[in-house]
Amino acid sequence: MNPAYVAFEGEHRIGAGDLPEVARAAKQLLDRRKDAAILVFNGRTSALVDIDFRGSVDDVLARLPRLAPAPGEEPAAPTAPRGPGRPKLGVVAREITLLPRHWDWLAQQKGGASVAIRKLIDEARRSSGDKDRTRSAQDAAYRFMTVMAGNRPNYEDAIRALFAHDRRRFATLIADWPADIRDHAIRLAYSDQAD
Repeated sequence: MNPAYVAFEGEHRIGAGDLPEVARAAKQLLDRRKDAAILVFNGRTSALVDIDFRGSVDDVLARLPRLAPAPGEEPAAPTAPRGPGRPKLGVVAREITLLPRHWDWLAQQKGGASVAIRKLIDEARRSSGDKDRTRSAQDAAYRFMTVMAGNRPNYEDAIRALFAHDRRRFATLIADWPADIRDHAIRLAYSDQAD
């Protein structure tokens, strides 16, 4: 399983874990080396996380973006008035657009439109779960590799091997990359599979 967040300074991984832990490690390095260039990634999606490193470690931690609670964690108490839906259950009302025949079909379903749509989504998630997880892992590896290894030898061929599901060729092509970048790319690309 990938850590929630990962920080790199150049080709070296300097921290991994929850966001405060990673931000603390990054800030401590920046305090020692003002010229350090640090990138923080979401450990599951490889999206870059923007952190304001000005001030003390406590200042940095106080400004961290507020994140959705992890699965099983209690959400923070809402400060604004509640809208439609069942917030305690995680239900949020949003708008969708359907054709009249879709609305007609939904109206005939036991439990109404919301129940029918939730059942359809759950069934689709069950039937395409492996494909979705594989695609998410490939996308995360691609994003990370583009930022951290886009100018490395074999980058383009490695991307082709990644999306061709050729694990052996992928590993061979990136074998000479810096260890932290190589290992993280492999971990991301194949996090959905057992070793």
